[in-house]
Amino acid sequence: MAFDAAAENEEICSLGPVIHSPQVVRKLAEQGVQVVSKVDEIPPGSVIIRSHGVTFEEMNQILARDLSVVDATCPFVKKAQEYASRLSRDGYTVVIVGEMAHPEVQGIVSYANAATVHVVVDAVQAEALPRMKKVGIVAQTTQVFENFSQIVNICLAKSQELRVYNTICDATSLRQNEAREIARTVDLMFVIGGHASANTTRLARICGEIQPHTWHVETAEELKPEWFDKVQRVGVTAGASTPRWLIDEVVSRVAELGK
Repeated sequence: MAFDAAAENEEICSLGPVIHSPQVVRKLAEQGVQVVSKVDEIPPGSVIIRSHGVTFEEMNQILARDLSVVDATCPFVKKAQEYASRLSRDGYTVVIVGEMAHPEVQGIVSYANAATVHVVVDAVQAEALPRMKKVGIVAQTTQVFENFSQIVNICLAKSQELRVYNTICDATSLRQNEAREIARTVDLMFVIGGHASANTTRLARICGEIQPHTWHVETAEELKPEWFDKVQRVGVTAGASTPRWLIDEVVSRVAELGK
């Protein structure tokens, strides 16, 4: 969507990086898509809403201006925003399972605009929550299901009424399960994607727990020949925002170093 919009519009920017892949953001910049961090920095013309979405307030500010909007928010993220809004309207305390510093989570928080909101990243933080009457839970879309399930069970014991929306992206769960299977069968594992990408970092952690020789890399240039010493089988996976051409470059480099 971003590349198509760049081809159709001379004046265009994105509010934050479209995805957490520096290489893709760089290619978009070459097509004229500049990245801005605040709504008041958006020049006249068109604006792309990043895949992680924006806050409720930012969207209202954008719509109030005479801008052409290309909404590239991930549908799973939109669903999490909608559920948070619905829960808050229905009087639930909203618990978001995710990382508070992540832009996706910040956006979801803003849609729970009429409720008490708690963001918890793990079971330890969930245990610290107070007792609550009505609790509604949503997840950052790239969360690990086991972590989400643990927090749901803890909140069940802390509430009289619990409503849960599993907003974890299906593709994320599938990729995590496939990565586990691959990591169990190889001597060396590569996870390709932006170092700032939450789901890629999580994939690397999942693989690293199974195969200690796991490396999180962004590009083929990061691969080192010494990593391949006494290696017979190499596994490769990638984050949701990693483009195919980057994966192909890493695989080609693996083949060269594997000789």
